[in-house]
Amino acid sequence: MKARQTLAAVLTFGWWMGSVYAWSGDLPPLSSGQTVYVPVYSQIYHGNMDRDGKPKEILLSSMLSVRNTDPKHSMTITSVKYYDTHGKVLREYLSQPVTLAAMGSTDYFVEYKDRSGGTGANFVVVWKSAKPVNPPIMEAVHAYFWGSSSQSFISRGQAIHTHE
Repeated sequence: MKARQTLAAVLTFGWWMGSVYAWSGDLPPLSSGQTVYVPVYSQIYHGNMDRDGKPKEILLSSMLSVRNTDPKHSMTITSVKYYDTHGKVLREYLSQPVTLAAMGSTDYFVEYKDRSGGTGANFVVVWKSAKPVNPPIMEAVHAYFWGSSSQSFISRGQAIHTHE
């Protein structure tokens, strides 16, 4: 009986692993450029409301990481804009385009003390390439470290426009 249970477990695990592989889907299509939206949580609410009906808040630093995932070709970042909760552009990080070599990366930082973005801040990044390449990975890493308390998490970018 134990052998049957073991065999069933092995077959189930094998089926599950095969399913995980199948669920991973195809590789993303190559692209010559995109506009990518990346959520930023530079300020989050937590806990209960205070006596004035306002929630407690934590300010977080946020680092946008842009990673060229193409092993053969470079890509160029043409714009990195930081928006607030209301959709107002707070800053443009680039004064000129930045080229990332194959497998290269770069980052952009929002300080812990910068509360201008609010709870709905975001980056919008525009990139292009001379030939179709693997789309880059863009993530914002959010962090707060104070004494024995810490918070950190990531949010991943989503392409909102593809450039031909």
